[in-house]
Amino acid sequence: MKRTAFFVSDGTGITAETLGEALLAQFEGLEMEFVRMPYVDTEEKARAAVERIDAAALRDAAPPLIFDTVVDRHLRQILGTSRGNMFDIFATFLAPLEQALGKPSSFTVGGFHHTQHHQYHQRIDAIHYAMANDDGASGSEYAKADVILVGVSRSGKTPSCVYLAMQFGVHAANYPITEDDLDRGRLPAALGPYQDRLFGLSIDPERLASIRHERKPDSRYASLRQCEDEVRQVEGLFRRHRIPFLNTTQMSVEEISTRVMMEKGIQGRKR
Repeated sequence: MKRTAFFVSDGTGITAETLGEALLAQFEGLEMEFVRMPYVDTEEKARAAVERIDAAALRDAAPPLIFDTVVDRHLRQILGTSRGNMFDIFATFLAPLEQALGKPSSFTVGGFHHTQHHQYHQRIDAIHYAMANDDGASGSEYAKADVILVGVSRSGKTPSCVYLAMQFGVHAANYPITEDDLDRGRLPAALGPYQDRLFGLSIDPERLASIRHERKPDSRYASLRQCEDEVRQVEGLFRRHRIPFLNTTQMSVEEISTRVMMEKGIQGRKR
């Protein structure tokens, strides 16, 4: 059964989306549609969001999941009239924080971005960088990279880069090692000058085949034999070129990102 998850915010929606997707990733086999709804900061927008959520409830014949970081209590009450299940991210954490700190929160729209303006814009810049340098899209920007993740297709490079950018302001690029690269047995020329910034991601062939099958069912690309060959060859490539790498099969994107930063000695710009 298909379910829809809405990430609703009076800001960019990045916080709601990041946490919501991280939580949903703990549940295997879900068929999900993700919808980000940023800048829901007026009654009109909130009611429009409710209409959209209710339409999804009718279509899916199941309540949508709503992850929200809307600060205004009145707008949250409007969202609460929808046919979805709400998970108020701020309310979940603010009350315990207020108790622990012994003072009330300001609970104002944009407060986080106002008080951490510089760090916020660093992360936005890093996100733009990750998107511009996804899957070998722009080799000319590798000189700005803090790290370049390399690995075969669908080994977790893109979500790890985005998480590093969103949470820590790390300039993370990624480059897919293709079958042609593996046949040649050497690193792509575009990566040569930046070998000290490379970090490899590997994955168990069975898991890789399952992920690829969702994208291209019953294809050579998704066959277990193809996945076994690619994983074996790419790990050999990593070892020959002394590129540190890890197996991501049982790891969340948070764990992958933490290990990458530790191994490469990267200091995040989150604080």
